[in-house]
Amino acid sequence: MKKFAVAAALLSAVVAVPAMAADGGEVRAEVRGGYITGSGLDDATIGAAAGYDFDLGSTAFAGAEIAGDKVLKDGFDVQFSAGGRVGAKVGTAGKAYVTGGYTFTDIDDPYAGVGYQHKLGQNMYAKAEYRHQFIGNFSDFDTFAVGLGVAF
Repeated sequence: MKKFAVAAALLSAVVAVPAMAADGGEVRAEVRGGYITGSGLDDATIGAAAGYDFDLGSTAFAGAEIAGDKVLKDGFDVQFSAGGRVGAKVGTAGKAYVTGGYTFTDIDDPYAGVGYQHKLGQNMYAKAEYRHQFIGNFSDFDTFAVGLGVAF
């Protein structure tokens, strides 16, 4: 029940954030891929995410995100996640951030991480992100991913 309550709250935040955002907020969508390791698993992962970031002034931002990621090993379902991020604007094109949230499907546990996103023109961006997933009674997982997205 706890996982559904957390997921519902985070999903509500994704929907509510655009309504609260002042000028300067942006919708973003991305594809991403990377490497996941831990608990005897070493494999590639691929996925997609959508989110909304809003300005907290000239130097900071906050956002919400929903995503689906697939470990490319037989027997793993798509992992859905909902979370948030908060960070600092770096120059005119970068965003450094911390992220956290909850993953559910095969694995139902929280994650935390860090990342950096950089504009590649007016609407495109690239990003790199590290996530550590806290798996209850098992070994934890680490994910190293890169993504390419569009912000509008």
